Amino acid sequence: MQLLDGNLCAKEIREEISIKVRTLKKQGNRVPHLVAVLVGNDGASKNYVAFKARDCDEVGFQSTVTTLPETITETDLLKKIDELNNDIAVDGFIVQLPLPKHIDETKIILAINPIKDVDGFCPENVGNLCLGLPTYISATPNGIMELLKRYDIKTEGKHCVVLGRSNIVGTPISILMSRNTDPGNATVTLAHSRTKNLIQLCASADILIVAIGKTEFVTNEMVKEGAVVIDVGQTRVPDQTKKNGFRNVGDVDFENVKQKCSYITYVTGGVGPMTRASLLQNTLKAHERRSK
Repeated sequence: MQLLDGNLCAKEIREEISIKVRTLKKQGNRVPHLVAVLVGNDGASKNYVAFKARDCDEVGFQSTVTTLPETITETDLLKKIDELNNDIAVDGFIVQLPLPKHIDETKIILAINPIKDVDGFCPENVGNLCLGLPTYISATPNGIMELLKRYDIKTEGKHCVVLGRSNIVGTPISILMSRNTDPGNATVTLAHSRTKNLIQLCASADILIVAIGKTEFVTNEMVKEGAVVIDVGQTRVPDQTKKNGFRNVGDVDFENVKQKCSYITYVTGGVGPMTRASLLQNTLKAHERRSK
């Protein structure tokens, strides 16, 4: 069993981006600018945004965190998005999810200019992904593909089971894994909680990508000997033995599954760092696109 080290690969990506940013500065050009819009005081969201801002500082990007009250109206949030869409100093921006319940997330995503949609959630970018056209690939699926690529994991002809069908992870990664690319060229099954014979299906996978949002859902009997397992899930559960009072748990029962795997991610250093690194890649792409 070998751990897929997302921290290490993300560090490599940040170093590669840093070199490009230094070149921009030497040439007298402006650096990429990413804005993160944070609505409310959700602890996890605040941490995620803080990490993203730190990543920007490390690679030399300009970053701005716009914090808005949880009570903001949908109309006022849409005004802020329109302002960012038209701000020529901003290359890309994200609206941190989840949003308060009184705000329609779909309406907010639809309001973002696709050119600045570095999260890759807008219909135009999702459509381009489906057609194999240049686009911003949503950060988590792109991070998974980068992880497979940098560990030279062979995917061609393999059976890949994607567990979870969300628009953010499951559906786009199933498309990417089935493309005529490397990594890619896999035979993909997109499964979910209502799939029949789920245990047997998962156990047939050469590559198992889990993004179902249920803690330790994938057990030992659901994993094939020698499989590659990518755990996208991350849930905070109470743990009084920890200083902060909680621990992060994935969708895979890591301790009981790891010995059967050829490769596996660990919840705190696998997909998460790659997601953030992919956001930086998309922001750089947005800057290059606007500079042409």
